Amino acid sequence: MRNWAGNVTFGAERVHTPSSLDELSELVAAGSAVRALGTGHSFNTIADTRGTLVSVAGLPRVLEIDGEAGTVTVSAGLRFGDFTTALHRAGLALHNLGSLPHISVAGACATGTHGSGNGNGNLASAVRALELVTADGSVVRLRRGDPGFDGAVVSLGALGVVTRLTLDAVPAYDIQQWVYEGMAHDRLRDRFDEVMAAAYSVSVFTDWRADRVTRIWLKRRVGADGPQTAPPQWLGATLADGPRHPVPGVPPEYCTDQSGRPGPWHARLPHFRLEFTPSNGDELQSEYFVARGDAVAAFDALDRVRERIAPAVQIGEIRTVAADGLWLSPAHGREAVAFHFTWVPDEEAVAPALRAVEEALAPFDARPHWGKVFRTDPETLRGLYGRYADFERLAGEYDPAGKFRNDWMRRYFRTGR
Repeated sequence: MRNWAGNVTFGAERVHTPSSLDELSELVAAGSAVRALGTGHSFNTIADTRGTLVSVAGLPRVLEIDGEAGTVTVSAGLRFGDFTTALHRAGLALHNLGSLPHISVAGACATGTHGSGNGNGNLASAVRALELVTADGSVVRLRRGDPGFDGAVVSLGALGVVTRLTLDAVPAYDIQQWVYEGMAHDRLRDRFDEVMAAAYSVSVFTDWRADRVTRIWLKRRVGADGPQTAPPQWLGATLADGPRHPVPGVPPEYCTDQSGRPGPWHARLPHFRLEFTPSNGDELQSEYFVARGDAVAAFDALDRVRERIAPAVQIGEIRTVAADGLWLSPAHGREAVAFHFTWVPDEEAVAPALRAVEEALAPFDARPHWGKVFRTDPETLRGLYGRYADFERLAGEYDPAGKFRNDWMRRYFRTGR
């Protein structure tokens, strides 16, 4: 069994898809080594185990929308695209979505996955409550404000198997999306704050091969002033004359509508449409978060080593993420800018490029995305998070025998066995 990208072959002795909460509890209680698996969109061995791999996709489907409370409760194995249409029909929405609607809610939240937008926290920041099966098979429910809650949301699977989550919802809204091309790097540097504030969600794409940004995707929230018309020129960039894929040369039919026609939030905020698989997984991915105030300096540092990055990169993406209080969130305690790299599916070719990226970003205390490829050493990681030790203690309390600790967790966290 392999992950979505095909670069990880899971070493589990057994793979189970329990059909009830009781069955899951029994499996966890009986196992000596257990890890939960979402949709397999992580690019490292964070979900691997030598024991029992558990998928929660077979648990009874839960979709409970509470308009009065402004929440939606979902079973952990649901993908975002499985329930967002129903949520919209109920007049509600999520504050943001990732580029893929194909990822599971539990997996995305557990690793700090995000979308974009100056005022938009990562997907886990919407979690109001969660339910999980702990090492002895017990079912534990936590709500925002409970002790340890901020450590349990982005938990990397270390506390147990999450079975359902309650998410904050907001009133439903529409989004218009446009794509601009050809902005000079100097213009982006000089007007970075203006560019990233130009829409509800902004993604800047660059292949690190030229002095111009490849594309900028603007996702504008339609407000009381109604739909707007995109100008043909904007800060030196030109409005695209048709739909585009983030990776130059790739057909755009898998992507969400970029015509400027208003559409529901769930049909515009992702880059890709649910009804299509955006690619066959022929890629590796890395991502690093730096403080918002360091964005331009970090961009310059990467630009200086672009000759080392470009041979291995398919496309890079720059997004903003609002600060949050979740202990292991890459945006914990600071407004963040995320530098994302979609690499070619060749680990040997990616290795020198990855070294160049990490060396360039080291002065900015860059935090790697937990579910992607990185080589940041454990001691450096410990220094990047103020609540790192608190999380280790929390994991030890929930899992004293180390049932949920795989080789990846043992490398980065000092707790349990």
